Amino acid sequence: MDIDSLIGAVERRQDELLALLSDLVRFETPAPPARNTDAAQDHIEGLLKGLGFSTDRWELHPGDSNVVGTLKGSAPGSHRSLIVNGHVDVAEVHEDEPWETGPFDPFIRDGRIFGRGTSDMKGGIAGVLFALKLLREAGWAPKGDLFFEAVTGEEVGEPGTLECHEHGYKADYAVVVDTSDLVLQGQGGVITGWVTVRSKATHHDGTRAQMIHAGGGLKGASAIEKMMKIIAGLQELERHWAVTKSFPGMAPGSNTINPAVIEGGRHAAFVADECRLWITVHFLPDERHEDIVAEIEAHLAAVAAADPWLRENPPVFEWGGRSMIIDRGEIFPALNLDRGHAATQLLSATHQAVLAQSASFGISPSVSDGGWFGHVGIPAVVYGPGTLKEAHAVNESVEIAQLIDFTKVMLRFMVEWLDQPKS
Repeated sequence: MDIDSLIGAVERRQDELLALLSDLVRFETPAPPARNTDAAQDHIEGLLKGLGFSTDRWELHPGDSNVVGTLKGSAPGSHRSLIVNGHVDVAEVHEDEPWETGPFDPFIRDGRIFGRGTSDMKGGIAGVLFALKLLREAGWAPKGDLFFEAVTGEEVGEPGTLECHEHGYKADYAVVVDTSDLVLQGQGGVITGWVTVRSKATHHDGTRAQMIHAGGGLKGASAIEKMMKIIAGLQELERHWAVTKSFPGMAPGSNTINPAVIEGGRHAAFVADECRLWITVHFLPDERHEDIVAEIEAHLAAVAAADPWLRENPPVFEWGGRSMIIDRGEIFPALNLDRGHAATQLLSATHQAVLAQSASFGISPSVSDGGWFGHVGIPAVVYGPGTLKEAHAVNESVEIAQLIDFTKVMLRFMVEWLDQPKS
């Protein structure tokens, strides 16, 4: 098998690659509303079977399923294995957005292909599937096991990728082909949480004067006003993190605590007896969300201990969740990219050899399913076509030349990694 000839075929047969991506874009899989990926997964499962993969499929929610294709290696015990991972759900679309055609009606212009998901991240999925098509046509069979994970739920914090691990899919390395502008990336993590301040007693609005003046005789407080102390405490911790924590390649203060949503009170005739704050916490690639949760709770416990009312009505916490749609919560673990790992070095060297330019390393300013691999101990990288500027944008697009470059790199990388014996 002549790898250089196959790499050349990517460019010669680019119309097939673009047709494959266009087919994927036409499946309307925005999340929210979600529950709409099964038709796309039918298509991907059919493509995988046509390439000689066995497939496994299960439902996450009605209308949404995961598909994992397995191409067994000829020497799986002695050679490297690989997971390629991508999500088929795409960013939500509003009816009043000014798309030139329609978000799911792809078109090509000025060296770009347009449509929802071209950049985030059906372009990456299409590139790998087309690379596999060329390889299988040439008679390639890997020595190590190859797993192709087409997952759902990434856009709304649902654990499609985590469920693949829970179903037993493991490998020596994983490539998440999400939007990275062909930069080899790790990422920080994100966890959302609800902080609730709740009074043990309920008071009429007419009693407020007895609460806020010395000698009023009523030991009470507004939960909304007490939440202001909680917010101030979170701001203090955020500033502390900015000067005491750092990570190479990330700007100081990238680890933030965002007070995103606040809810509280009953109506105007009551002193507010409950207030809930929804926060989004970004943490560094070398941190665990469990440790971040413990740090925030300890800090707010100290804030509460310094306030007479909060001492008796301390904040309570709900962290994470398995769906932004169902329980308004999510976790994206961090991914601390191991630049010294043999697969990372091989991918970097392949990028340079195929594209005649040095590979770049970075930290994604966003999050992806890549963190789940780090969380379960599988070394991984985020590497795919498209830019964050295009992801989620109206008239989303990806540069065709970059999509072709990505396909070439992944074609060679998969062959060389899966043919490597384990050391």
